[in-house]
Amino acid sequence: MDSRDHVDVIAFGAHPDDVELGAGATLAHCVADGLQVGIVDLTRGEMGTRGTPAIRAREARAAQHILGASFRRQLDFGDGQLRTGREEELAVIELIRRHTPSILLAPYPDDRHPDHTRTGQLITDTWFYAGLKNLDTEHAAHRPQAVIYYLQNYQFTPSLVVDVTGLWKKKMRAIAAYSSQFYNPKSKEPLTMIAQRSFVDMIEARGRHFGALIGADYGEAFVSKQPPRVEDLVAAFRGREVS
Repeated sequence: MDSRDHVDVIAFGAHPDDVELGAGATLAHCVADGLQVGIVDLTRGEMGTRGTPAIRAREARAAQHILGASFRRQLDFGDGQLRTGREEELAVIELIRRHTPSILLAPYPDDRHPDHTRTGQLITDTWFYAGLKNLDTEHAAHRPQAVIYYLQNYQFTPSLVVDVTGLWKKKMRAIAAYSSQFYNPKSKEPLTMIAQRSFVDMIEARGRHFGALIGADYGEAFVSKQPPRVEDLVAAFRGREVS
């Protein structure tokens, strides 16, 4: 493997813009810390009410550059009918093995949109399969340390919240790059739930809410099936004192 292929984190989403909504600021935080990150969209977003796959591909590239991701791959597993068969599993396994990430980010595998649910389960399954040495593919076996799930529609009690106060504006810039999808008063396209100003306001409020839980201005919430290790108990709660 070319060493330039390695990244520390790969974030998977069912559609272009899923990763930005759920974990965009965290990815930007990783980049600011000197880590390499990649983004993989499992579909082209072709079933979206607004825009076209070509437009969304351009918007996705713009968002990638805003967040500082090393690469972005777009697969074609079928928007609105996301396939999770063996062919799709092997395609994801090859990506994991090629880029040898330590962490995978994926949507929580129980969500309003079935494509989100299927993506979360697919990444959970392929995380395990990628570590099987007797599963023969082009690249050697590699199992990342963990799959961590980000929030999309349904709420959950987080296992961890990342302080993204300094990167929140970058996240919102990445979301705004999808001008065909989100609030745009100049658009003549049909109005959808996510194209309303109230949706952008909700994302802002969600960031404020999770930030407040950890004593920060903004936070992004995640669930992990195994708890993260905390090496400094006092530092983990610093700044949360009540006078």
